[in-house]
Amino acid sequence: MLELCKKVLLRVSTNHKLFARELGKSVRQLKGEDLKKLKSWCMQQFAHVHSELIEQTFMQNALI
Repeated sequence: MLELCKKVLLRVSTNHKLFARELGKSVRQLKGEDLKKLKSWCMQQFAHVHSELIEQTFMQNALI
């Protein structure tokens, strides 16, 4: 599931709204270690474009 999430995020990374929606879906679907791996991967791949969005999305998930 983690690899599928990565593929989708790579495809939509140029569209801010789609990236936000797909990142939210990915964060809700994954648990535990996969969630940590996704955050690390997202920061490596997209921090230059979407760093605030990534941090917000993962913080919201931590509250759930």
